[in-house]
Amino acid sequence: MKIARIITGLMLVAGITILYSGCKKEAKTTDSTVAATTSAQNNFMAEAAFDNATQWSDQAMAGRGLKSTLIDTVYMGTCVLATLDLTTMPYKLVIDFGQTNCQCSDMKYRRGKIIVQFTGGYWTAGTVITYTFENYFINDNQILGTKVVTNKGRNAQNNFWWETVVQGSVIKANNGGTFTWNSTREHEWTVGESTLFEWWDDVYKITGSANGTGTDGKTYTITITNPLMKKLNCEWIASGILTIQVQDTPLITLNYGDGTCDNVAVASVNGQNYTINL
Repeated sequence: MKIARIITGLMLVAGITILYSGCKKEAKTTDSTVAATTSAQNNFMAEAAFDNATQWSDQAMAGRGLKSTLIDTVYMGTCVLATLDLTTMPYKLVIDFGQTNCQCSDMKYRRGKIIVQFTGGYWTAGTVITYTFENYFINDNQILGTKVVTNKGRNAQNNFWWETVVQGSVIKANNGGTFTWNSTREHEWTVGESTLFEWWDDVYKITGSANGTGTDGKTYTITITNPLMKKLNCEWIASGILTIQVQDTPLITLNYGDGTCDNVAVASVNGQNYTINL
């Protein structure tokens, strides 16, 4: 079974500060560049953290009736213990990385647990999958909150789609502060259903919005203005556009590109374009 790599709406703008103290135009441009770069990089960090919980669930479920085939375990590290209880409803999956940092196959360090509960079959309309975290850290950044994925059946285009709601926060390593993230997004499976047992060729279209508060106490909102495209054979978002509005700062438009798999996006602030490496 395939589970969508759901891209949650995580635009966590931590420590973004624009100086308005009568500086020269060059200084203001530099401040905007910093804001755009920080926003985009924090966005990727947060998206990856919550999306990765689904990826680990996919891999752990391989060959256990709720997932597809063992090809999905290619990223599972040897220090991870996954246990599944199918004797009660909801089904419960616990992915345990241990109490000390465990270097996983993606070279990131994790510790703690991801706990996943399923109310039914993944392909059944109405099934709810809930992700929670117990002392869970990625590279010493603590991930907190709840992620809920609901199967909404097929849409007017006859494609499966899921609603994903995240209410979360991240405590950044090295006393980097805490930011919150609340997101509601829709994920439509547009490519790959014909190869049911191979998720590697899947593509999802993502729409929705998010909001929260950064480590500096400023609120932010994110709106997807052109649907994001996520290819499961690519770590990055391949295309799409979203806007980021941080309190007391200029509007930022983030363009992920034309479908090429890379870590490059273009941020537009005050009429200026900046290349961002995510």
